[in-house]
Amino acid sequence: MLDVVARCALSPYLAWQAYNVRKSALKLPDASGERSGKRGTGPDLRLLIVGDSSAAGVGASHQEEALLGHMLRRLTQTNTVTWAVNAKTGSTTPETMDRVHDMPSEKYDLISVSLGVNDITSLTPVHIWIRSYAELLALLEEKFAPDVLCINGIPKMQYFPLLPQPLRWIVGAQAARYDRALRKMVQHRSNCRYVELDFEPEPSLMSPDGYHPGPKIYAEWGRKVYRSIRHDVRQMTLN
Repeated sequence: MLDVVARCALSPYLAWQAYNVRKSALKLPDASGERSGKRGTGPDLRLLIVGDSSAAGVGASHQEEALLGHMLRRLTQTNTVTWAVNAKTGSTTPETMDRVHDMPSEKYDLISVSLGVNDITSLTPVHIWIRSYAELLALLEEKFAPDVLCINGIPKMQYFPLLPQPLRWIVGAQAARYDRALRKMVQHRSNCRYVELDFEPEPSLMSPDGYHPGPKIYAEWGRKVYRSIRHDVRQMTLN
């Protein structure tokens, strides 16, 4: 917990660093492309992607290069996929819950959730965030009755090139705590599949803003997600 002590001691300097990062950061748009649609052949499968800027594909030029595109590329080989993306840049977990509340209740077989980074930068304590996340999962289950929830872990923020030291180290340590809490929270939920975002810490693979995934990371992310759910998809297809 050395980082907690350092955060208290260095709080004015860290706040100054965070302010400068927000002020100077390159603002990238969401990936272009449709956020809902239908594609493929075979048994029907309904997919919902929920989350923040990474779920919206920031860092990729088009949804085909983002998480959605890489998931569809695999899922549509065996299924007719009806999909929707409900994701917003800067979204925290409570804000995402508000958007989900506004969605109509309908069946989704598979839901992918990507959240946490904005809660970290908003200085939300771990125990409060994990409670909000559990409430979001309960809401998703109530409204959409998913067979499988794909829970994407917290990225290793200590490797984000945009963040200067020591802010990068402080944020990275908190991200690791968030990720451990998330993994622990979902490990006993039979319908949850945790996906560790342990990507190679190579700055050249990040987007130009030094904060979001680049296309190669999205491609690897899509492969990891599919590996975590492919057995479930086969079971859904058989049923």
